[in-house]
Amino acid sequence: MEKNNRKAWLYLLPAMAFLGIFMVYPLVDVLIYSLEEGFNFASQSGHGVGFYNYGYILRDPYFLQAVKNTFLLVIITVPVSTGLALLISLGLSSIQKLRNLYQTVYFLPYVTNTLAVGLVFMILFKQTPYTDGMVNVLIRWFGGETVDFIDGPYWAKMFVLCFYTVWVVLPFKILILTSALASVDRTYYNAARLDGTSSFRTFTRITLPLISPTVFYLIITGFIGAFKAYSDAVALFGTDLNAAQMNTVVGYVYDMLYGNSGGYPSYASAAAIVLFAIVLTITCINLLVSRKHVHYA
Repeated sequence: MEKNNRKAWLYLLPAMAFLGIFMVYPLVDVLIYSLEEGFNFASQSGHGVGFYNYGYILRDPYFLQAVKNTFLLVIITVPVSTGLALLISLGLSSIQKLRNLYQTVYFLPYVTNTLAVGLVFMILFKQTPYTDGMVNVLIRWFGGETVDFIDGPYWAKMFVLCFYTVWVVLPFKILILTSALASVDRTYYNAARLDGTSSFRTFTRITLPLISPTVFYLIITGFIGAFKAYSDAVALFGTDLNAAQMNTVVGYVYDMLYGNSGGYPSYASAAAIVLFAIVLTITCINLLVSRKHVHYA
């Protein structure tokens, strides 16, 4: 038995070394940087050791704006994308003819470059000297007024960012949920049909509980992915996200490292630790909630 344990630890050693070098060590290093007050790359000096960096970023209006944008993005896109993916997956599961074709069509945005999709969205929404964008053309057809979605009011820009994010993540969720629905034992549906159970009750009492682990997985990964959003905003609004008021927490970290106000790894590290704490807290809350609402077969 002891020999088997040594062999098991030997097999785990490469994975543990990889995790230690590329995950644990960077996390510890970031924590140390976050406590070095005002550390600057250029001068390689700081003011001391303490929690000044955390106080600085929590008073920084750019960081507070980034936190606001990130939370709005998470709160809006995760439920909407998961709900839409579930509805589309249910529709695809009920289709017999050309099901594979429809699944391929829905999956295409996932294999398309994120920046390329962002450029398409800019063409659809951005106003230029030659055109107001296809979306504004449709708005005028229905009697509405044009809106500058890229350089205009905050709510319009947030709408485009949420719309874009949902569009990007939807194909993956559809693929996962379609597979989960296909794995449900048809015996349950046949029994429900014999009992005359309505479609809605069949969904709430059979389908949803059986695929709840998959839905929970998508919600957890959706929260984590949305909190780490950055490239989506860059694809739509360019690299100066602070000027556009559309920066995210990850974007703030990048700006503190490499942007116009960059060279301050201490501030960037403090922001990264705050983001880590937020994501960890929400993940733990979701895990606690899942104990009552997720059913494992």
